[in-house]
Amino acid sequence: MLIPRFEADVAAATVVEGLMEFGCVIIEELADRVLCDRVGAEMETWIAQTAYGADSFTGRATRRTGALLARSQSSVGMIAHPLVMSVVEQVLGCDGAQFQLHLTQAITIGPGGPAQELHRDHWCFNFHKFPVGLDVEVSTIWALNDFTIENGATRVVPSSHRTEGMPYTNADTVQAVMPRGSIVMYLGSTVHGGGENRSDVARTGINVDYSLAWLRQEENQYLSVPLEVAATLPEPVQRLMGYALGAYALGYIDDARDPIVLLRPSEGSTQSFAVS
Repeated sequence: MLIPRFEADVAAATVVEGLMEFGCVIIEELADRVLCDRVGAEMETWIAQTAYGADSFTGRATRRTGALLARSQSSVGMIAHPLVMSVVEQVLGCDGAQFQLHLTQAITIGPGGPAQELHRDHWCFNFHKFPVGLDVEVSTIWALNDFTIENGATRVVPSSHRTEGMPYTNADTVQAVMPRGSIVMYLGSTVHGGGENRSDVARTGINVDYSLAWLRQEENQYLSVPLEVAATLPEPVQRLMGYALGAYALGYIDDARDPIVLLRPSEGSTQSFAVS
């Protein structure tokens, strides 16, 4: 089974349909080369300073460099891309729920890096057994360079979001081969893993995940991104980071204030909550 592919001008509803049907989709060249160049240049030094993974899952030949919003101003163009935001909203917010930024990282698999263990991203929630069909997370990986079979393109098991556990092997995976600037989107319940890099150059992808706002973030945005940097970001990105109420009475500060007031004092509002 192949991963559904769409061109950059695809409608969000079409992407959502493919994502819910197959658990994964590819949108080709959604980011232009200028954006890829800028993000790559801004992250280059940070990536070089990042230690390799400490175990086989994180990858002993893989660097995982986080805090993108603090380190790459241009990453906003990927993190808050309008099409991605619309897709995530329709998948996670179909019942009016809020969603948030779950994690940001540049994943650089070096030459010789083995294939990652297959997993489901929503296992990060202490392996809680979410019912099949309840999706709490949407994951994305942008290709900063061409993703090929040889350099470790992400492996995905289409339709695995309809099952539980790990009844899959590497033989069940399909690699997300795609040109630079493309994005593979998959559900937190979809089985996947990084590919084996059999080439002589590193492969870098920008991994950005989103989750329901009433769940704890995998990457703590408040500590990863200094307050003075967060204050310079567009308001929608600030709210995406978590400077917003995750639901009624979730995430307020002090006297029931909207946390956006920390960054935009004139735009927040005070609310009273009847919570017992």
